[in-house]
Amino acid sequence: MMKFSPSLFISTLLMTTVVSVMAAETAPVMDNKSCDPPKYPKAALMNEETGTVTMGFLVGTDGKVMDSKIEKSSGSKSLDKAAITALSQCKFKPGTKDGKPDQTWAKVDFVWKLE
Repeated sequence: MMKFSPSLFISTLLMTTVVSVMAAETAPVMDNKSCDPPKYPKAALMNEETGTVTMGFLVGTDGKVMDSKIEKSSGSKSLDKAAITALSQCKFKPGTKDGKPDQTWAKVDFVWKLE
C-alpha cells in the first residue's frame, strides 16, 4: 500500500506551476513615443467619418512590424488604411515565448473621433 506524501504533492504542484509560468507568452507592447499618430484623411474629415479600427500587427524580435491586418473595420476604408499605414511604422517592445523574445501578434485599437 502506498502512502500519500504531502511534500511530494506540493513539489509536483510547484513544478507544474513553474512550467506553466515558463511556457507563458506575452504580447508585444507599442512604444507610443516611437511613432506619429495617424492623420485624418481629408475626405473622411469632410464626410465626418468616425469609428474604431482593430488591427493586428506581427512584431519581430527586433520590435519592428513584419505584417499587419485589419481585424475589424471602422466602417471607413480610408480611416482603416490611414491607421494601419501609420501604426505599422511604430516600434514595439517584442513579445516573448518561454521568456525569450519571439515574433508574436499584437492587437491594437485606434479610435477616430472628431473634436
